[in-house]
Amino acid sequence: QARFSYVRMKYLFFSWLAVFVGSWIIYVQYSAYTELCRGKDCKKIICDKYKTGVIDGPACNSLCVTETLYFGKCLSTKPNNQMYLGIWDNLPGVVKCQMEQALHLDFGTELEPRKEIVLFDKPTRGTTVQKFKEMVYSLFKAKLGDQGNLSELVNLILTVADGDKDGQVSLGEAKSAWALLQLNEFLLMVILQDKEHTPKLMGFCGDLYVMESVEYTSLYGISLPWVIELFIPSGFRRSMDQLFTPSWPRKAKIAIGLLEFVEDVFHGPYGNFLMCDTSAKNLGYNDKYDLKMVDMRKIVPERNLKELIKDRHCESDLDCVYGTDCRTSCDQSTMKCTSEVIQPNLAKACQLLKDYLLRGAPSEIREELEKQLYSCIALKVTANQMEMEHSLILNNLKTLLWKKISYTNDS
Repeated sequence: QARFSYVRMKYLFFSWLAVFVGSWIIYVQYSAYTELCRGKDCKKIICDKYKTGVIDGPACNSLCVTETLYFGKCLSTKPNNQMYLGIWDNLPGVVKCQMEQALHLDFGTELEPRKEIVLFDKPTRGTTVQKFKEMVYSLFKAKLGDQGNLSELVNLILTVADGDKDGQVSLGEAKSAWALLQLNEFLLMVILQDKEHTPKLMGFCGDLYVMESVEYTSLYGISLPWVIELFIPSGFRRSMDQLFTPSWPRKAKIAIGLLEFVEDVFHGPYGNFLMCDTSAKNLGYNDKYDLKMVDMRKIVPERNLKELIKDRHCESDLDCVYGTDCRTSCDQSTMKCTSEVIQPNLAKACQLLKDYLLRGAPSEIREELEKQLYSCIALKVTANQMEMEHSLILNNLKTLLWKKISYTNDS
């Protein structure tokens, strides 16, 4: 009887201990979630500005008055970059909002808290349309360089800024457009608005904007509730993700889409953009297995990045990184970062696609596919005739994949 009581007490002790530890973990994770997902704060800031007449845009009335634009599942990975699945007048979309200023690139240090006095302060009352066009032109020249067709891009921005399509850009619309133009993703969406793999802009209000929805919001894996995620080891999670992928022909079609997107941002009509976070969570695809970009906030104009990183103090190459993938070297003689990014976009895309495509690849093309992927990963920006090699490797990869799937239903 004494032994039975001892076993019972031991069982109760460990049961209560498990409950306590589990509750503590859930509490900590929930606290982190509430700090990460601040959609209510974002909406309040935007709607306060709209209701006082500071900003305007096609999404403002739906967000702040009729409330037919609302936030659903939180997809945020950082508190200052809010991202939600949303519904706008019964249409699914992705809602994004800046909780802090994004006037410069963040190299790992925290940005200053959002200053409401400064935000939406340009253009000022009395600014003419011509003056606003000059402001936008100067901004583009600083970001993109002296491109010959910047005037066309300025006119395109004015068309987008005219949210109510009345042929005029109001001061509120201009303030919203100016705030959005500080964000690289918004600029890239406008530049690539006719490209297949760039999500379409549905509307905006201040620096909040709505993009078209993407059915699958990661390149692979399944979405699990955060409570379950807590108890899954990261190694097992990676193995599980690789199991939950489409069939190989469909993966090949998605991969072709990524290669086409790399072409879109490589020496496009307004210069070269650098992909500085080439991870699976930033890529998605629709129900036809066409690649769609989910998050382009770490795709930045090459000129912009070079200007900001070249004078950065460094002790080693580790100090010369933007995002996760844009790396330059540290010049030990000057202790400054060099401006030349080491790895081109295509090499980073191939690194991501290597395991994705080789797993389950048909035996008759596996060896050639592996060879081409490793040649692609080895590409360096500093290599002689890099642009020619870039085009050759990209076209060879696309041809190999298309030949294999062109006669299947998945193509």
